[in-house]
Amino acid sequence: MKLVIFGANGPTGRLATAQALTEGHTVTAVTRHPEAFPINDPALDVAKADALDSEAVDRAVAGHDAVISTLGVPYGSENTTMFSESATNIIEAMAAHRIRRLVCVTSTGVPMKPPPGETLVYRKVIIPLLLRMGRPLYEDAGRMEEIVARTDLDWTVIRPSGLFDGGAVTDYTVGPPQMIGRFTSRRDLADALIREAVEDRNVRSIIEVITTDGTPSVYRVFLKEALRIGSGSA
Repeated sequence: MKLVIFGANGPTGRLATAQALTEGHTVTAVTRHPEAFPINDPALDVAKADALDSEAVDRAVAGHDAVISTLGVPYGSENTTMFSESATNIIEAMAAHRIRRLVCVTSTGVPMKPPPGETLVYRKVIIPLLLRMGRPLYEDAGRMEEIVARTDLDWTVIRPSGLFDGGAVTDYTVGPPQMIGRFTSRRDLADALIREAVEDRNVRSIIEVITTDGTPSVYRVFLKEALRIGSGSA
């Protein structure tokens, strides 16, 4: 299968690219900085493009069977329309080239409320703090979900929870929004992205991917992820 991955130079994008290549797929990794992309493979093409440049997105999308987007921005970023603008460009390019399968990433923060059943401290302290820090980004991710859902594409939106760097792929849980679970390993998220794209699972659905094995503490993830200045991808 021919896959194009936006945000390929981010932590999750690199994992998804490597896994897709290992499984025998042809991959175009889209990044603003191809010189920094660490993966080499005969089945890999590294394309320089900014997802906010509609013409560059159109060139990158052409000729593929499915599109994966791991694009995102860190807390505190001034680029608060990345989700919605990039989604608009990708969708327009897919329509132009008659590509139907789209899998993209937002966050469990999009509903702007904790799932039912969480602890009092998590509901009253951790979630309000995270939402206050990330509100503009969550709001734009919500706009992206609305933009995607209005299309006639075969789309899937994946909402991970607090991202962390795990080891091997685990027996992670996939389900509808507002599941109990505070963490998602990037390796599990990458696996879910590939599974959804190539196996057409959960078409026209918003799903959550939750890791339950080997998860770190809330405070460790908060310090590493919520306060980091990252690459701009999941």
